Amino acid sequence: MRRAALATACLAGMVLGLEAADPSVWDGVYTAEQTRRGETAYLQTCASCHGTALEGGDMTPPLVGGAFTSNWNDLTVGDLFDRIRTTMPLDNPGRLSRTQTADVIAFVLKANNWPAGPTELPADSALKQIRIAAVKPPSQEQ
Repeated sequence: MRRAALATACLAGMVLGLEAADPSVWDGVYTAEQTRRGETAYLQTCASCHGTALEGGDMTPPLVGGAFTSNWNDLTVGDLFDRIRTTMPLDNPGRLSRTQTADVIAFVLKANNWPAGPTELPADSALKQIRIAAVKPPSQEQ
């Protein structure tokens, strides 16, 4: 009896569109204050390779624009976090703390014109739930 009630409730939620969607970078997943800290950390640690305008260099990819968004589209902010934590900066991987890494990602999100919000980007496994979406989902168009 319980299983039938649970199955009915789940089906009703899906039919009514009550199923929670994973958040994306379009949902304001970082704060403006976090981007200020992230910019400082970026300029100190990342800009020598990726450029002060995040434009990339001869051997380093850009962190803004179409090349960046197409490379990371449909991956998660957690994937980006893991890449930075394990491989950057190139001369000293893992130098940034988890919080600094989240702050730098917030700066990158802002530079790509994804909106800020009221809550800081976390520095934990919750990042795996936040999708990077190059294009704003139709459900969020205004």
